[in-house]
Amino acid sequence: MIDKKAERRAQILACARNVFARRGYHAAKIDEIVEAAGVARGTFYLYFDDKRAIFAELVDRFLARLHLSIQRIDVEGDIVAQVKSNARAVITLFLQDHAMTKILLTDAPGLDAEFDRKLLAIYEEMLEYLVSSLEEGQSVGIVGPGDARIFAFLTVGAIKELLQQAVRRDFGEDRAEWLADQVYAFLSSGYLRIPPR
Repeated sequence: MIDKKAERRAQILACARNVFARRGYHAAKIDEIVEAAGVARGTFYLYFDDKRAIFAELVDRFLARLHLSIQRIDVEGDIVAQVKSNARAVITLFLQDHAMTKILLTDAPGLDAEFDRKLLAIYEEMLEYLVSSLEEGQSVGIVGPGDARIFAFLTVGAIKELLQQAVRRDFGEDRAEWLADQVYAFLSSGYLRIPPR
């Protein structure tokens, strides 16, 4: 049996995502969201307290999907394949959802102090995960010497810019494999030291 409330909530979220992506957070109005969703304004408030609440849920859901797409590297396995797989999973997620890519990379930062703290905490969590992975890689010789935190900053910054350009220039999902190969080439010409198998 289909849960009508869950279905309606998902419909409102999807329409809000498109309105935010098209208009930006500040210019988007609840009236536009309810019109796009084909619901009454009161129905919107049954599910969400305000515009910020629905925006925050969209960001939270996307970040949860991002977190699930990244797998820890098993240094006993095929490292090249694992690095490329992680890059492909992240790139595919962003290319599949241009609206959320724009929202996350353009509209979410600077929304307000509380939201910025939340994004910073998530960003720090991702950075710490990458830093620990890079340090582990240094300990087994597959990451070159240097400050793992700086490597993490550079990696995240480069991938963020790549994703912004890929969405802005409307790269299709079919380019994810090629882009993952390019990310791997970039990393392997930098700090990665993966011996040929």
